[in-house]
Amino acid sequence: MKIARIETFMVPPRWLFCRVETDDGLVGWGEPVVEGRAEVVRSAVEVLAEHLLGQDPLRIQDHWQVLTKGGFYRGGPVLSSAVAGLDQALWDIAGQAYGAPVHALLGGPVRDRVRVYAWVGGDEPSRLREEITAQVEAGFTAVKMNAAGATSPVPTAAETAAVVARVAAAREVLGPERDVAVDFHGRFSAAGARRVLTEIAPLHPLFVEEPVVPEQSQLLASLVAAGPVPIATGERLYSRGEFLPVLGAGVAVVQPDLSHAGGISEVHRIASLAETYGATLAPHCPLGPIALAASLQIAFATPNFLIQEQSRGLHYNKDADLLSYVVDPEPFRFVAGEARRGERPGLGITVDEAAVRAADRAGHAWRNPVWRHPDGSFAEW
Repeated sequence: MKIARIETFMVPPRWLFCRVETDDGLVGWGEPVVEGRAEVVRSAVEVLAEHLLGQDPLRIQDHWQVLTKGGFYRGGPVLSSAVAGLDQALWDIAGQAYGAPVHALLGGPVRDRVRVYAWVGGDEPSRLREEITAQVEAGFTAVKMNAAGATSPVPTAAETAAVVARVAAAREVLGPERDVAVDFHGRFSAAGARRVLTEIAPLHPLFVEEPVVPEQSQLLASLVAAGPVPIATGERLYSRGEFLPVLGAGVAVVQPDLSHAGGISEVHRIASLAETYGATLAPHCPLGPIALAASLQIAFATPNFLIQEQSRGLHYNKDADLLSYVVDPEPFRFVAGEARRGERPGLGITVDEAAVRAADRAGHAWRNPVWRHPDGSFAEW
């Protein structure tokens, strides 16, 4: 069996899919994308495909080594994301070849159900209570929200109070038996994050995500030491090497993205590394169905898994949604806020190829907004 064909598809709202086909007809799907830079990752996939064409798709680990290291210059979001999507597709093919789900190939399941959370925004708090109530009524036991929109690096008293009010509103709706995670999105300085963390600690967030931007990860230890709020990070880290110092800093939750951090192969290793530090895994995934399917396969096979992000109803998804490109929605049917383990081979989903090809003809050019402070200077989005 040899890899005969590799294609990519730009599909709304902001995703990139790749399709890997073998000469005996097996097809694997992956989701290699950097949100807002999908065209660039598409080109990277085309370059990396030169190595894979004509090769045995089942030599996944060997391909991973060559794709990540064979070009001498290594790492970064574009290359790591291109590798991630191809890696997902190869695992999908391997599962079909062996007649087993990917979680079985990773050593077998350690759980039957995976807890997932829903997004409720938070940049603009006017509808926060309504959005959280809707998710509770849908059965979710956890939500995640942004702490704030564009914010001063060291938040004012009013800005700090606004964050606390939002989290307090969420806690009031959720009660003590459900969880709220709070995403800082790197919008604060370390000093600002420390101030806000202290104020929201009594509201018992499940974790606070990206309290500072990843290039300031050396400051995480001071935030971990500042109080009891569990610190999470990792959506903009792409390898075990990049996760090692943040784990050493004492973060409680690591959040590699299956479409950014080298795919199933590398995230499985990141999870094992995190386990040695007593940290849990909560994969980042505000993306499409292939990325989520890959994330769930990791979750079913990872002992130190915590909770899974998913994009149903996410505010970015205006032109298409999680279920727009799959034949059967059953793998993404959440019961009581949980995904149930399936035994379908590979990633466990059937991609609607006709819908993907039709969407690619329209394509997309999604870009994240650029924010500015009142004085006109750049603000973290």
